[in-house]
Amino acid sequence: MTATADREAAASNELMPLAEYLGSVLRRLRALPPLDLDLTQAHGNVLAADVVAPHPFPAFDQAAIDGYAARWEDLAGAGRIGSHPSFGQFENTARTVRLNVVGDMGAAHWRPVRLTPGTCFSVAAGAPLPLGADVVVPIHWTDQGMAAVEILHAPKRGSGVRRAGEEIAVGQLLAAAGSYVTPPMVAVFAASGIGHVMVRPSPRVVVVATGDELVDVGRPSQPGQVVDANSHALTAAAVEAGAMAYRIGICDDDPEGLRGLLEDQTLRADLIITTGGTGTGPGDMLRRVLSRPGPGRGNVEFTDVALCPGTALGFGTVGGEEVPVVCLPGEPGAALIGFEVLARPVIQLLAGAEPVFRPGIKAHLLETVSSPGGLREFRPAHVAERRGGGYTVQPLAGGPYTLSGLAEANGLLVLGERVTTAAAGSTVDVLLLDRRR
Repeated sequence: MTATADREAAASNELMPLAEYLGSVLRRLRALPPLDLDLTQAHGNVLAADVVAPHPFPAFDQAAIDGYAARWEDLAGAGRIGSHPSFGQFENTARTVRLNVVGDMGAAHWRPVRLTPGTCFSVAAGAPLPLGADVVVPIHWTDQGMAAVEILHAPKRGSGVRRAGEEIAVGQLLAAAGSYVTPPMVAVFAASGIGHVMVRPSPRVVVVATGDELVDVGRPSQPGQVVDANSHALTAAAVEAGAMAYRIGICDDDPEGLRGLLEDQTLRADLIITTGGTGTGPGDMLRRVLSRPGPGRGNVEFTDVALCPGTALGFGTVGGEEVPVVCLPGEPGAALIGFEVLARPVIQLLAGAEPVFRPGIKAHLLETVSSPGGLREFRPAHVAERRGGGYTVQPLAGGPYTLSGLAEANGLLVLGERVTTAAAGSTVDVLLLDRRR
């Protein structure tokens, strides 16, 4: 569907198309300033600049296996032998080569040595290669002699050898800006002589749930009470997205208390996420407080977006430092969908990650589903790979049961504004969730 069609579909309900809303939000943000961090501290952060190799890896010619380092010219006469209990099956030949073993070399050997014709060194994997050596004969292709060794089979020239820079050359691009630093990447950097890298810091995210009706977890809610599931779930979601997340808990619908709490949190936050109070009802204090510019109030705009579940979203800044704030609905299922659609891309952008959105696929729909017209619905779903390639997607509980559906989901079925029915067997869009299950 084109952007024009999206706009037309939403216009009848006076809702902003989701793509337009996300674009307007993300254009207002910039990635956090970079930091120079030690490799172990950099793990999990996003690179702020390309990383190139300052040194080769391996740093020197070395033995790739345990065996005997030799000159290939000295082995040219060695051939294959017949059946032998130690060496396996080779072609019949009567010729072996005898070399004098002039020394042993381990991985810690540092003095340079040179081979002379008719000699070899016993070497361990990782040991520097003697000058003049261009092959390492595996131990099981020899009689394992100590003063002299019988070579029963000649490897190809260069076999058992790792040349300097063979795996990583000087100036080679190791990782591009926008990549997450992974444990294997840390190993590659270290092996190339890199001890520090420039990264974007993990965003510090503060999560606040608002509402007089909220009570802490650990007890069932009574009439007029709702257990605060949101602040726990969204803190976990922010951590999963790569943030350093802090759960503040519950804030009552007290205007002065709300303003004071948000002002205090701007001192330690790169992003504040709130839930509840985004609507226009009599109890929606958050919207009334934050949508009025002024000292301690912030500059937050609330928008009715063509999104299901949860159309009312807020975005802006609070405090003198103009810390970004994302305001999500209070219904837990809608809050989690709002996080996936809005808050998670914001976190990814602040972290400098590329891309900022979840990966999407096309999948074969297993069950017919209906969707509200004029809204882009994100429905919990289970995605599976098909034999022979491709994916299938099974819709899970949505609508008022989105929360329970999300607990089982590894994907989100995306149904556009003009879709009122998606038939079984049709091809649909799905966002993949990186759940570990």
